[in-house]
Amino acid sequence: MHTFDVIIIGSGAGGGTIARELAPSGRRILIVERGDFIPQEEQNWNPTAVWKDLRYRTTETWLDAEGQPFVPYTHYCVGGNTKFWGTVLFRLRPEDFKETEHLDGTSPAWPIDYDTLAPFYDRAERMYDVRGEAGVDPTEGPRGPFPRPPVPHARVVGDIVERLRQQGLHPFPLPLGLRDNCVLCNTCNSFPCKIHAKSDAEVCAVRPATANANVTLWTNAFARRLITDSTGRRIESVEVERNRRVEKVSAPLVIVSCGAVNSAALLLKSAGNQHSRGLANSSGLVGKRYMAHLATMMQGFHPFRVNDTVFQKTVAINDFYWKGPKSPYPLGQIQSQGRTHGVMAQTVVPQVPLWAYDAWVARGVDWLAMTEDLPKVDNRVTVGNDGRIQLHYEPNNLRAHDRLVKEMKNILRKLGFWIVVEHSHRTKNTTHQCGTLVFGTNPDESVLDIHCKAHDVDNLYVVDASFFPSSAAVNPGLTIVAQAIRVADHLKHQGH
Repeated sequence: MHTFDVIIIGSGAGGGTIARELAPSGRRILIVERGDFIPQEEQNWNPTAVWKDLRYRTTETWLDAEGQPFVPYTHYCVGGNTKFWGTVLFRLRPEDFKETEHLDGTSPAWPIDYDTLAPFYDRAERMYDVRGEAGVDPTEGPRGPFPRPPVPHARVVGDIVERLRQQGLHPFPLPLGLRDNCVLCNTCNSFPCKIHAKSDAEVCAVRPATANANVTLWTNAFARRLITDSTGRRIESVEVERNRRVEKVSAPLVIVSCGAVNSAALLLKSAGNQHSRGLANSSGLVGKRYMAHLATMMQGFHPFRVNDTVFQKTVAINDFYWKGPKSPYPLGQIQSQGRTHGVMAQTVVPQVPLWAYDAWVARGVDWLAMTEDLPKVDNRVTVGNDGRIQLHYEPNNLRAHDRLVKEMKNILRKLGFWIVVEHSHRTKNTTHQCGTLVFGTNPDESVLDIHCKAHDVDNLYVVDASFFPSSAAVNPGLTIVAQAIRVADHLKHQGH
């Protein structure tokens, strides 16, 4: 059996970050990653390879609530899904940590507040090279300046920003994780970066971590289950499948960072004599309260306006984050998006010829309307006897999201766009997944404590978006990174 001081399962925003933070300690650290490195190749920036051929997407299928198979939007590789994120790295708003009434329910309070996480947000922004401008977002909390200045708006986007202000809105620069060698291409959103200019977990965390001789990375290594000792209070070993054989590896400290769905699935697959309903599941909440943002892609189209923008994703609107024009309830956030390529649109409606889509998207401006998804115990991850993941999910807070989409349609029409099209993944949404292993102070109502240690298992931590009690309405990536840094500090202080 291989032995280490720390085993980290997963190398994304949570696992990669905590590996980098713990690496200088000299502890023997093993990172277990089920995928491999994404090669730097021409196909990285090829829309057909990425969107039509699904060159980098997982080939495994999950089941939806009706038992129908689908391919989730997820990637198994070094850096995890951060290799394909759009690098939008927002802090949660201070009020996001508090109980909030929404149109269709209540968003619960977190067991920590904004001030607790603020210094770790500072460190997260430095680690991931975040560009932005402080003091212009009407909903942001107390903070200092961003590590780097914002990405300038392209000509078309800059003109739209001015006209948004004329509508009485308060657009501001998106906080983006982009490195100095970024060329501001049109294949950032959902594409791996061919030149490693994107601030993803491989570049910003895993590579710096593995530069230390005490850190070992196993790729193409799948953690099948966690095995406890006879008391059920400690992880005795991790069963790993690699090189076509199954072996066990042990460490005094085990950190699970597989993503909200897969981390919950791993704990459910690790049921044993002392944990019959799944590991660390005395609360019965493992896998439950799954959340994914209500997200609608929107495009404003004008037949006589060619959009020559290359890098389009630079502006956000938070005017409706806490209330709508005719509603006291939060609606959500609006962001500009990376350019849509014709082949991307064709994957949604394949009957239309590609040349028509190319002509269409050349005259469109792309946006995302995003609303908070509320936690419900019926929205959950389960695992079948065959080990396959099943996602039982119905989005909620739909009335608020529909109002946000309606507001954005009105905004785009005021901007002069003739047609507004929209698309949403709805029940099969696996982006921005969170909430399946919620943290809290009461073991009867949470799976993890405030430092992401399992209440039921003394040497098990879970560091990814699983711990979120609520989803808020901003991208979760920076909060995962900040909490990973916070947990690392706690572990160093505890002597782990």
